[in-house]
Amino acid sequence: MAVIPQAHKILVVDDEQLICHLTCRWLAADGYKCRMVGSGAAALEALEGEHSDLMVADMLMPGMSGIELLRTARTSKPDLAVIMVTGVDDPEIANECLKLGAYGYVVKPLERNEILINVANALERRRLTLESATFQHRLEEQVRERTADIRCREEELCERLVGATEYRDETTGAHVRRIGLYAETLAEALGWGLAAMADIRLAAPMHDVGKIAIPDEVLLKKGSLTSAEFDVVKRHTTIGAEMLSGSSVSAIQMAESIALSHHERWDGGGYPRGLSGSAIPEAAQVVAVLDVYDALIHDRIYRPALPEGEALAMLRAERGRHFDPRIFDAFIAMLPDLRDIARY
Repeated sequence: MAVIPQAHKILVVDDEQLICHLTCRWLAADGYKCRMVGSGAAALEALEGEHSDLMVADMLMPGMSGIELLRTARTSKPDLAVIMVTGVDDPEIANECLKLGAYGYVVKPLERNEILINVANALERRRLTLESATFQHRLEEQVRERTADIRCREEELCERLVGATEYRDETTGAHVRRIGLYAETLAEALGWGLAAMADIRLAAPMHDVGKIAIPDEVLLKKGSLTSAEFDVVKRHTTIGAEMLSGSSVSAIQMAESIALSHHERWDGGGYPRGLSGSAIPEAAQVVAVLDVYDALIHDRIYRPALPEGEALAMLRAERGRHFDPRIFDAFIAMLPDLRDIARY
């Protein structure tokens, strides 16, 4: 695409009026729109007042030097193309100008063709730079859109899987949905990043997905479970992990870890692997606290809901035994927000 000179506005900066007028006359004759000022300070004011595509600036001026003007102008107007003009042919100064973002470096005495060629090259380079930035922005936007689309598909997949639990027990279905909201809130209090928070919101509700495979006569039993029946229930951890294994989706990978380990205890007395302390995945430890809290304060098939005060007393007794002390303390700090979720 050819440069259209008439579309470009150029600011000429030089304390010598004769050079300013001469440069502007050359540029205007070639179709450019020119303004001229006699100092660095006036140049910055002119750049703020009206858009310029390119600035041709002298290196040596009273007050603000050309280098200072270049540095300031390129910072405040990153899309501005700049050509520096000097009476001294010094490679070190030229290199410094180029490092600061100048598109060209012209040595006096000025020649018409040299100025016009440098201006045309600088404007073409500016055009290509802006086109590249626009393309990069569009590409990033497309990536964001595709990522959001993939995330929506992942969320739908997770929600459908969680929804399957409601076919076994409506109470359990409501419970697992609250767990996701609780977990996101507690993860934020623990300083997790946004991506991990979003993952645990989707993953935590799948902690009991393995119960789909537990027989109704055990899962829905209203009385106390026998030792053998409890052994059957325990299998939901490994079954759930097997159901969720092998996924490339980060939320499902986290869900696999939670499903397997959310009944482990900080003191090592849990199941299925008897893990203890930091060996238990943090996401599973988060769900462990929230799972027990929600179960205690809501009706279950085998008992009515407990008053929150009584439930919290039971939970506090398990700090450092069943629950990670740090996670439990964050849970207590977030209780006002968790209570709002508990009403769902």
